[in-house]
Amino acid sequence: MKAVQIFSDEYLAQCAEMTPDDTARFLDEFRIIHGAKISAEKKSKLISIKIPVSLLAAFKTKAALQNERYQTKIKQLMTDWVLDKR
Repeated sequence: MKAVQIFSDEYLAQCAEMTPDDTARFLDEFRIIHGAKISAEKKSKLISIKIPVSLLAAFKTKAALQNERYQTKIKQLMTDWVLDKR
């Protein structure tokens, strides 16, 4: 579930006065703060990791039941953890 953002009238008035440069700067800073650079990175590194067989089987099963690829889910969980999303 995504969080709902509520803005004050003062904040909205301030945003209405922003120049295009101000808006572009805000968006660049927002992307940096919220980790867009991490998720946008296309280059990957192959790693080797030992995971208990039963845990991996359960993870793969749950991912399949949710129509998700299990490795994609692992990357999503790692990204969320790095960005402190819970």
